[in-house]
Order: sequence, then C-alpha cells, then structure tokens
Amino acid sequence: MRGALATTHGAISLVNAIGTGHGVTMGTSLSTTVRMSIVPGKGITIHTHNQSSKMIALTIQNIVPSHELARNKVNVWVNSQVPIGCGLKSSSAVSTAVAMACTNVFDLDVTEKDLLEAGMDASLRSGVSITGAYDDVCGCYYGGVNLAHNYKALRFHYERISPDLKVIIFIPNNRTRKNVRNLKKMSHVLDAAWRLAKDGRYWDAMLVNGLAVSPILGPEPQLLDSLLNAGAMGASLSGNGPSIAAVAYEGEVRSIKKVFEPMPGHTIITAINNTKAYSHEL
Repeated sequence: MRGALATTHGAISLVNAIGTGHGVTMGTSLSTTVRMSIVPGKGITIHTHNQSSKMIALTIQNIVPSHELARNKVNVWVNSQVPIGCGLKSSSAVSTAVAMACTNVFDLDVTEKDLLEAGMDASLRSGVSITGAYDDVCGCYYGGVNLAHNYKALRFHYERISPDLKVIIFIPNNRTRKNVRNLKKMSHVLDAAWRLAKDGRYWDAMLVNGLAVSPILGPEPQLLDSLLNAGAMGASLSGNGPSIAAVAYEGEVRSIKKVFEPMPGHTIITAINNTKAYSHEL
C-alpha cells in the first residue's frame, strides 16, 4: 500500500472574478488535509463530509493516467477547517489537495499549472464553480495575494501579506445564495477593483468589490461602512457569499467582532496564510 498526505488552505476573495474573469484572492490559515492511499484493485472510494465526491473523483481522473486507475483502488479521506458553501474556497482547497496527493501516491511528474488545472477543470465539470476558480486555487495553493485571469488560467501577480494582519470572517445563519450571474452587470466596477489590486491597493480593491456586489449579493453598504469605522482596512462579501470578510490588525479585531454581534451567525478569526501548500508520502 502507498499513501500520501496533502495540506492546503482556504482563502477569501478580494475581487470577485465572475463579472470580468479577473479575480483576486488571499490565503487564510484555515487548513484542509487530504489523505490518500492505493492498493491493488480498481475504483475510487471517498470519505468526506459534504464535499463534492464528483469533483474529487474528476480531479483524480484528470491527473492520474487511466492505466494506473485501472489497476489501483484509490481511497481518499478529506478533513477540512474551511466551512463549505460560504465563499471561503473549500472546494478549491480540497481539489488542489487531492491533486497534490495523487502526484505523491502515483509518483507523477506534472507542472504546478497542470496540478492546479486538474482541480479547476473538475470544479467546472462538477458544477461547483462558474469560472473554474483559478484565482481560488492559486489562493489555496500559494497563499498570499494572487491576481489571476480565470478563463485563461493565468496568474499575473503574487505577494506575501503582513502576518500581523488578521482575517475576521462572519458566516450568517441564512446561507441562501442569490443569482451570481447578475454580477456581470457590475463588470465596470469590478474592473475598477481589479485595477486597484494591480496597483497594490488591495484593501481599496476589496472595498470597491464589496460595494459592487452589495446590490446583488449583499451585504448592505452600511455594514461595510461600520466595519471600516471599527478599524477594518478592507471589507467585502467573500466570493459569492454568504460570508463577509474584513482584514485588520490584531488591535482592531474586538471592535470588528462587535459589529457582527447583533447579526445571527458566527465569527471566525484566522491568520493570513503566506505558506505554499505541501504534501508528502506516508
């Protein structure tokens, strides 16, 4: 029996990619681990809590040669701190970790881009992503801030972010998602957010993104204003929601948490992740 363990991390959106195809993400320290083993046989068995088994299986099929799958039974166990279906890149963290584990278990010689595209394609084909979420997989794999073009699967820029900053994430009890395709109506504003990010003005970009998506996905602009007044450097809906993320220094975290306290839901405080994903054989 051969085995491997891969660890990735979640991320938040600074600029939503659906409107323009350009997206910006930043890694968080919420971890995802995938353990994989193979024995002689055939088939894929997946042990997970609510993650898309179809996406995981497609990721494996995308990166592992068919002749290897024909003679090996694959077992996959997923353990993740990243809340599912909240805009915190849980699917990208899992698909990337699955692809990484495959490279160790099957001793595959693939490029980083091939590895990331295996999960990106699986996300599209399984219906968990609209754009393929290349910006998301970059955030989960590389950490730090990543600027990417999703439709072309190109990463334009990477930057490490100060570890003194914290990410305050509010997850509302009501997780109903709205029609994200309407974001294309705000493409001109989202493009302005993208250009701010290209200039290194990440927190301004995050706020402009928050204001752009607010009429379609929420939250109300007044909430973003309250978060800024409480000390946040930037605040926005993350991805397609419903999570709301704010970035601030440690000393402002308590004030920002108080803004969320009257709202039904819960808050997660996490560090920024600048560490690249890693995997090893067991």
